[in-house]
Amino acid sequence: MLNKPFSAKKEHSCLIENMEEMPQIHIPKVKLGSHGLEVSRLGFGCGGLSGVYNAPLSHEDGCSVIKQAFNMGITFFDTSDSYGQSHDNEFMVGKALKQLPREKVQLATKFGIMKSEGFQFGVKGTPEYVRKCCEASLQRLGVNYIDLYYQHRVDTSVPIEDTMGELKKLVEEGKIKYIGLSEPSLDTIRRAHAVHPITALQMEYSLWSRDIEDGIIPLCRELGIGIVAYSPIGRGFFGGKAVLESLPNESLLSIHPRFIGENLEKNKMLYNKLANLAAKHACTTPQLALAWLLHQATDIIPIPGTTKVKNLANNVGSLAVKLSEEDMKEICDALPINDVSGERDFEVLTKFSWQFADTPSK
Repeated sequence: MLNKPFSAKKEHSCLIENMEEMPQIHIPKVKLGSHGLEVSRLGFGCGGLSGVYNAPLSHEDGCSVIKQAFNMGITFFDTSDSYGQSHDNEFMVGKALKQLPREKVQLATKFGIMKSEGFQFGVKGTPEYVRKCCEASLQRLGVNYIDLYYQHRVDTSVPIEDTMGELKKLVEEGKIKYIGLSEPSLDTIRRAHAVHPITALQMEYSLWSRDIEDGIIPLCRELGIGIVAYSPIGRGFFGGKAVLESLPNESLLSIHPRFIGENLEKNKMLYNKLANLAAKHACTTPQLALAWLLHQATDIIPIPGTTKVKNLANNVGSLAVKLSEEDMKEICDALPINDVSGERDFEVLTKFSWQFADTPSK
């Protein structure tokens, strides 16, 4: 195992840990989908501020991280009504928004996942539930509209046309501007898009989760749908979680298939290979993981999250990493997807993944 993938050089912008020493990196705006939404080239996933992979931050500290991200040029923020206890993450994001110019922020939130006792989940997509969730999110966030509103997981007991019909009404009422889906099947995407244009899909996409490349991404490009890549650093794995640092006691990654037992030991070899390539490119390992995604196309927007400002600065630094076609091939060849050990999601959520997300006929 490599404890240090390369020798840190203080003068290199990618390796600077002191925020004041880091040069400003311009984060451009790009179109997400083909229906008018523009977002920052790099987004920010807010869910981790309320726990899951680390101890939750206070609202004050979480708001500070969000404001730091905005000051660095990130304007696209992602939350959900299922993040945190009692919808805590939406309340936190709402407090942060009050300290930012609303018209310059692209706000995404989600509905559809219902928590039950323990680490158990259900999914609901009835029209009545869609409206109830949207109204509640607007209130918690303290906003008049949501820029991008996703169905967090597909309810396979409800025709997607019914769910989309209510979302379309919310667009017409001005409560949401654009519609998104997370983890929908190919058939669901086509049927949903026929009711109202889908602006973006939120899908897991990273160096060790590439199953959307064969079907989902080509279909999205055919229909003009953007991709928002969640867990773009492999749930922190390529940032060193469980490799260079132990998992926090509070982290649910301790039960994630790729972070336990023999799977973890095998996956550490992937980290080491990427770390060696990062040394070659004079950047950090997470920066190379993000740069690989950023070089796929501008219709793919990674939304890494973090609770630490130094990691936030490190993520922004990925925009300065330049990769050629040969570099991209070298990265993929070094980390073949068949070498990844373990399922990509928690066992309880696997049944809600896009491969199983068809809905009944209308």
